[in-house]
Amino acid sequence: MRKPKIHLSPPHMCGRELHYIKEAFDTNWVAPVGPNIEAFEKEMARHVGINDAVAVNSGTAALHLALSVLNVGKGDIVFCSTLTFVASANPILYQGAEPVFIDSEPDTWNMSPLALRKALHLASLEGRMPKAVIVVNLYGQSAKMDELLLICNYYGVPIIEDAAESLGSSYKGKASGTLGAFGVYSFNGNKIITTSGGGMLVSNNIASLKTARFLATQARDPEPYYQHHAMGYNYRMSNLLAGVGRIQLQQLEKRVDAKRLIYRNYFDALGDIEGISFMPELDNTKSNRWLTALTIDERQLGVTVGQILTALQQENIEARHVWKPMHLQPLFKGTRYYPHKENTHIAEQLFVRGICLPSGSNLSENDQQRVIQCIKELLERKRKRQLFILGKYEVMGE
Repeated sequence: MRKPKIHLSPPHMCGRELHYIKEAFDTNWVAPVGPNIEAFEKEMARHVGINDAVAVNSGTAALHLALSVLNVGKGDIVFCSTLTFVASANPILYQGAEPVFIDSEPDTWNMSPLALRKALHLASLEGRMPKAVIVVNLYGQSAKMDELLLICNYYGVPIIEDAAESLGSSYKGKASGTLGAFGVYSFNGNKIITTSGGGMLVSNNIASLKTARFLATQARDPEPYYQHHAMGYNYRMSNLLAGVGRIQLQQLEKRVDAKRLIYRNYFDALGDIEGISFMPELDNTKSNRWLTALTIDERQLGVTVGQILTALQQENIEARHVWKPMHLQPLFKGTRYYPHKENTHIAEQLFVRGICLPSGSNLSENDQQRVIQCIKELLERKRKRQLFILGKYEVMGE
């Protein structure tokens, strides 16, 4: 009999979400307007320590609104981390702008300050500066925000912090997503907390978020009839899902603790194996460890990333490659890209060598042991095969 499926990062509901869902049904507030939306926004802003928040139907929508508020338009340039999910870059195209991708660095796997400095320097020489820089906090780990902010502030370019994967993480005591001009969170089903689908745009700039909220509600003018002087979007979160988000937010710290414990168990079981290296955690930061990610040295281990993923799949265990860099995607063929250093492409190395292991906050100890055991058994089979081959050659006198 096939073993039960172990998912990469499934939703984790506590059951109390039903209270606000029932309340929304009972009061008939099920549309993208209602008391839960405003309450969720205030509770999120308070939780991360920022002035205001706008609840929308996806993290992608939040990022699109941030670009809209910054007046990014046709012919403009936006810099973006290359090692990320495509949703970080697609909104640049929505605005008719041109993405330029920036490589990662090895300490956080996030945007390289060296590459960003070079890119901005050359942009200033060309007289064509970016309207914004989208910095992604990959798998829960904050980027080197002090260095990145210093560079961007020097050139007067705002940072949008894509914290879709890093809600609950912190950088030098500040919540991830609150260090740039705007921050973006995602509540997709696989994120650390979920509203089924949803997102949040946060900022200390209340006036800008007022504009974002206006645009997210079809840019409807405050008139007693439907009037629009600007193009808007149908981006607001529903009151129903905002109620789910309110309960989920109360569980956030527990979810972070669970994810970090899962990481620690993987590290304790596999971290001493020569050829396996786990995603680092920068000093003075706390990662929510949304996904436990590691890299392998195929020469040392004697197995490939593909072989590990296949072995896990055969055991009905979901694991994945690290994100394929945006500058390697067919969609963005021909776009400009700046490596970490000349002939040093960190994101490409991580893509080739990286694996994300099952990391759901509701992952049981037994299921995590299944994952660990599967990997160890594969490595042991490869080791025995190598010893057999070596022994065979010795017998043959070679």
